[in-house]
Amino acid sequence: MLESQHTNGQEFGTRSGDAGEPCDLVTVPARQGLEAVDILRRGSAPAVGPVLHDAPCDTLGFLVPPGTAAGWDMPGSACTQTHGRGVRLPADPPVTGSNWLLPPDTTGPVTDPAVLREALGQAARLIEAVDRCR
Repeated sequence: MLESQHTNGQEFGTRSGDAGEPCDLVTVPARQGLEAVDILRRGSAPAVGPVLHDAPCDTLGFLVPPGTAAGWDMPGSACTQTHGRGVRLPADPPVTGSNWLLPPDTTGPVTDPAVLREALGQAARLIEAVDRCR
């Protein structure tokens, strides 16, 4: 999963040249994450921040505000506190083997955890319904 692995000793979750705080990282299976990204992008307001795709682990990682990990308890996902570890948000993905699904320069700063939780729940229900029809 996209957590704090392969961070190359740089700070994770702040924009280059920005003195902002580090972000936490919510990781989910890629299928659920892709559905959630679609749900978030169809919303009325820009609701999704940068998203990483970790192909080897088949996960997506959503950048969320610092402190989110302390209260994150959504089944099927994990939220990692970065404690300032990782990389600044460059054009290149910060985790070896990953790519930006939504790069930092094309999104808002981070994804709101409440909005993300709702989108992930909706995505899980959609996937479950599709899988029952098979």
